[in-house]
Amino acid sequence: MVTDVSGSYSAIWRPYHYIGLELAQSIYAIALDQKATGQTINYNADVAAYAKKDLKEGDTLNVKFASKINTVCKSKGCWMNLDLGNEQESLVKFKDYGFFMPLNSDGREVIVNGKAFVNTTSIEELRHFAKDAGKSEEEIAKITEPKYTLSFEADGVLMVKN
Repeated sequence: MVTDVSGSYSAIWRPYHYIGLELAQSIYAIALDQKATGQTINYNADVAAYAKKDLKEGDTLNVKFASKINTVCKSKGCWMNLDLGNEQESLVKFKDYGFFMPLNSDGREVIVNGKAFVNTTSIEELRHFAKDAGKSEEEIAKITEPKYTLSFEADGVLMVKN
């Protein structure tokens, strides 16, 4: 088999799949080993500083970072707010509405992979998120201005075991 210069890595191309073998391996990984499958999101390091300047609308960064979930959507688990420190949060949604978080995920540690960007969230959308988070009508009514939001579109989330 041909390897890279280090002799540690090689690749095999197959024009077919061993579905019986691959499916069983995925089920084993999920059920018995409690390992994630799908897109790889191996955790490498905390992101302490990534950009040399402040982001503005339209800027996007591909990042992976670990954080604590402050709030998760109580309706479907279709978004979450992650703690960024210094009393800042990032609103995380999931790529192509393709997966959700457990509704009882508040306070859990996660590793997310995807695209970070900034945008302005409308009053209507902020009120929708407040309702999904279980806020009272009184709290929702206090939302009267759009908000500059540090946002994130995750293509993978790994929840750290308790």
